[in-house]
Amino acid sequence: MTADRLDELAQERVDFRFKGLPPEAEGATVGELAARRLNLFTDGFTTPVLTLSAERLEHNLALMETYATRHGLTFAPHGKTSMAPQLFRRQIEHGAWGITLAVPHQVRVARRFGIERIFLANELVDAAALRWLAGELDADPSFRFVCYVDSVRGVELMQAALSAADATRPVDVVVELGAGVGARTGARTEAECAAVADAVAGADRLRLVGVAGYEGEVPEADGERVRAWLRRLVALAADFDSAGRFSGLDEIVVSAGGSAWFDAVADVFAEIPELTVPVLKLLRSGAYVSHDDGHYRHLTPFNRVPEEGALHPAFRLWAQVVSRPAPDQAFINAGKRDAAYDLDLPEAQAVRDASTGAVREAAGVAVTGLSDQHGWLRLEAGAGLEVGDWLGMGLSHPCTSFDKWQLIPVTEADGTVVDYVRTFF
Repeated sequence: MTADRLDELAQERVDFRFKGLPPEAEGATVGELAARRLNLFTDGFTTPVLTLSAERLEHNLALMETYATRHGLTFAPHGKTSMAPQLFRRQIEHGAWGITLAVPHQVRVARRFGIERIFLANELVDAAALRWLAGELDADPSFRFVCYVDSVRGVELMQAALSAADATRPVDVVVELGAGVGARTGARTEAECAAVADAVAGADRLRLVGVAGYEGEVPEADGERVRAWLRRLVALAADFDSAGRFSGLDEIVVSAGGSAWFDAVADVFAEIPELTVPVLKLLRSGAYVSHDDGHYRHLTPFNRVPEEGALHPAFRLWAQVVSRPAPDQAFINAGKRDAAYDLDLPEAQAVRDASTGAVREAAGVAVTGLSDQHGWLRLEAGAGLEVGDWLGMGLSHPCTSFDKWQLIPVTEADGTVVDYVRTFF
């Protein structure tokens, strides 16, 4: 990555755009603010405010680096989770091959901050985006870009747009095998995959470099069904190789891996037979960087293989109790604009007493609903929650947590803010 471009983030001025920061921080640069090592609770931060745990971020980054290395996997974590170039850098520092992304805007963000290897887990058929991509590839010989193709029509559109752009470097593509009937994208059968590969062979602005897909879309997914589909993907790569479809390559890309079944990916990719050239076994799991206190806490493969370690949820959303209209009901000043709610509601975890500053477990407190700017709480007898107290909550689904915050304080366990993560959604 380009260090000087990341350094630009530290020079950005703090102003009204950034929720939760101290009003007194107005005009300071992000770097200056980080250097002050403010305390989240006592130095003027306002609620609601989303935080990331410094210790847990580092733990998760190191754990997945170790996991990928242990299983012989190359790692390209999905950057759409955080859209945070600072976290991209840390992922690459922890051994990532590159970054996976989903749409052209995300690719532009990554390129702005110097990412040299990008895997686009989508078919790219937008002519304007392809024209821009052709310029990027032509201008930078070190830039590696790979994307899906899953239809003959898509190949035709890509070829036409790249020809019109007078692209000089072919775009590397992998044929996407769909996960089954009713699943998301991808060619549904091996015969359809072969037809797409034939179309690529006839397109001089494209180069077939492998096969890929997303096992998380396997219908009624369980370990047996997911592994069966992954073996189809591996067999497709072997069939393409034996047919000479990868002639002239230095490596063949075989890619899969969301955040729920990467243990199955590791198992099946370990079975990939020897092909004519080495195989780049590319894992793309992304939610691990922050993990969560809901959806992925239940789905993570580390629940099935605890001997391999455990991810730690790194998010905590702090909000303030602004109303307690009844003994069993209270409201906080965080709602749908601040917290992910598409999979699960926030989980009440900690209370910071407004009078004493003491932090305790949020026993007897539950989040039962969210309005735009309010959270609904149900209180059991003895919960002891009062107006003015801060409530710390765990969140479910990293992707829809990051995207609500442009600048996220990174805090140590004692509340010291050591950094601020900038997102670009």
